[in-house]
Amino acid sequence: MLRFSAAFVMGFVLIVVEAMIVMKIKNYTSIYFGSIEQLVGVYMMNFFLVFVILTDIKRWIEKREEAKAQMEG
Repeated sequence: MLRFSAAFVMGFVLIVVEAMIVMKIKNYTSIYFGSIEQLVGVYMMNFFLVFVILTDIKRWIEKREEAKAQMEG
């Protein structure tokens, strides 16, 4: 649930960061997504990207703790 919540928030944060990067590179003053479908599509890609990264980090931590427990016991 924590991964889902973090991915939900970070999806929007990534949209803002990506928009700022494009605005700086192309010297724009604003970004127009065209339609709500395009905005939702970009958000969903960002959401799944963050969710997958957080899942990978969770599994890495679990494996590290498991290996540490095996070395101790």
